[in-house]
Amino acid sequence: MANPVQTIPTDLVTRMTDFAAARLAMVDCQVRPSDVTAYPIIDAMLSVKKEEFVPANKRSVAYAGDHIDLAPDRVILDARTFGKMLDAIDVTPDDLVLHIGCGLGYGSAVLGKLAAAVIAVEPDETMAQTAEATLAAQDALNVVVEQSALIDGAPEHGPYDAIFVEGAVETIPETIIDQLKTGGRIIAIIVDGPVGQARIGLKSDTGLSWRRAFDATAPVLPGFEAEKAFEF
Repeated sequence: MANPVQTIPTDLVTRMTDFAAARLAMVDCQVRPSDVTAYPIIDAMLSVKKEEFVPANKRSVAYAGDHIDLAPDRVILDARTFGKMLDAIDVTPDDLVLHIGCGLGYGSAVLGKLAAAVIAVEPDETMAQTAEATLAAQDALNVVVEQSALIDGAPEHGPYDAIFVEGAVETIPETIIDQLKTGGRIIAIIVDGPVGQARIGLKSDTGLSWRRAFDATAPVLPGFEAEKAFEF
């Protein structure tokens, strides 16, 4: 007897279609209008299923225009900010990238579409394990998740062509800068109180020079707070 025809439940088809449409709307309404038009970035953001990398109870807002909370002071950056940071740092297919603040792996998956390889750092054991499993399920085979403190990075795999910091910082320790190749670049959202800017740092033989990319803000990542001056 012939095998019965397998059908996909109607509600699953609807959800699949909605996510695909939402992903396209995210790119067309949040990313492209922000002057992010480079084909590799657009293709990567259209290809990665963001809904697979957010907490299950937040999948319905996976493609909304806001940061998605993961934990205290930890977020998935909104699509506009993330896309503009990708555009500014200009990851190439030959680059080895350090991704600080992997979270559940979405940013790492997108970076993996652009780079030769990505080392993704995540201190939270549960999030690191979830990211590793989801990345594998989504065939992001050039992304390696390292569970370690964000401020430690992953020096054993460096030096890196590019470092992408997913979150805001008040200061960046030398331990991170030391992992960047001479000629490499780093991008981070640098904040001073409520004011923030995404900035690109270019490393030369004489040190790191910064330039403003665009205004942005996000929670300050644990370990990247400026030391508070003592006051009487």
